Amino acid sequence: MRERTLETELWLPHPVDAVFAFFGDAHNLDRITPPWLHFRIRTPAPLALRAGSFIDYTLRLHGVPVRWRTEITAWEPPRRFVDEQRAGPYRLWVHEHTFTPQGGGTLVCDRVRYAVPGGPLEPLLHWLLVGRDLRAIFAYRRQAIRATFAAHAGAG
Repeated sequence: MRERTLETELWLPHPVDAVFAFFGDAHNLDRITPPWLHFRIRTPAPLALRAGSFIDYTLRLHGVPVRWRTEITAWEPPRRFVDEQRAGPYRLWVHEHTFTPQGGGTLVCDRVRYAVPGGPLEPLLHWLLVGRDLRAIFAYRRQAIRATFAAHAGAG
């Protein structure tokens, strides 16, 4: 199994408590996930996140319906949390979210360790689909987060 890592950073001009609160509400995932994934949370509300919480989703990857279950394995407000895939499309998915006060705002970092299924076809599958998809998803996510926080700043 080849493990890969995706890392992104985004600075927001908002305090760490406000930024963590946004990410700590699982229902905000809908707002920052690209519409082409047809992402839906299936876990009933209210959904209180903490270590040991499970979240069930459905989405579509290239038109194929996928069920995904993650577990929150670390919950350290307002600095960090980790979600790990327990069932879904990857052989491994560990997504660490960190929030660091910086320059009068918050540095939001995502670090995803993942592995793609496919055996000997895994490098090709990653090159053709998975790597591109993840870059596009996280680029969309950065734009959506910026827009969401800009709208909140304008409303306040």
